[in-house]
Amino acid sequence: MRYVAVGDSFTEGVGDPDASGAMVGWADRVAAGMAAAYGEPVQYANLAVRGRLLAPVVHEQVPAALALTPPPTLVTLNGGGNDMLRSRTDIASLVALTERAVRVCRDAGTRLVLLSGADPSDHIPLGSVVRRRGSALTAAVAELAAHNDVTFVDCFHDRELRARGNWSADRLHLNAAGHRRVAGLVLAALGVEPAGAAADAGPQVGDPADAPHGVRYYREHVLPWVGRRLRRRSSGDGRSGKAPDWVTVGPTVAI
Repeated sequence: MRYVAVGDSFTEGVGDPDASGAMVGWADRVAAGMAAAYGEPVQYANLAVRGRLLAPVVHEQVPAALALTPPPTLVTLNGGGNDMLRSRTDIASLVALTERAVRVCRDAGTRLVLLSGADPSDHIPLGSVVRRRGSALTAAVAELAAHNDVTFVDCFHDRELRARGNWSADRLHLNAAGHRRVAGLVLAALGVEPAGAAADAGPQVGDPADAPHGVRYYREHVLPWVGRRLRRRSSGDGRSGKAPDWVTVGPTVAI
């Protein structure tokens, strides 16, 4: 098995650091889960970069994934979350980009798995806008996947993932428990591991200062994001994928 993950912060694993501060994430856990199930190492690469819009994921990361030597046998793709946070979102163009990725992977003879991102709308400002856009994109990608006989993992409508205990302090990225839940969903879709309940989901946060509209939350998480938008900067500027070439993964990362 040679597995490549492409996407943005969701696939990079932001919110799920290990003891050294390096991001783990659901894709790392999927690679480890497959290694455990198959009883042998899996070759793994992760080209995802936080902050990326869907266009560079499809136009840059997907071709780079397919150009690896030897070529991948499996690619997972998620994207569009950062597009939905912009003032305007063209769902049709995001679906067209996803369709391009489906076509390119099919032509290369590589299995593609599509994922929708988890739904953060219960915990963030303007959550209703994100939910409306995310629901529309998820429905369209699900239809595209069904039409093309592509495996689709619907994280957006997974009720367990919406629990506050699965989200990191910024309320936009999953924490370790959330990433474990996503890994279980992906492995189940691959017929490798049954999806399990989210682990280590903590209690609802009750501190008013940490509420979605609290001053501390805005100061630490919202204002820096707004500042980057005003400067036309991205959290992923200057970054590359954390595993741009094949690395060998054994069953060492707990899923």
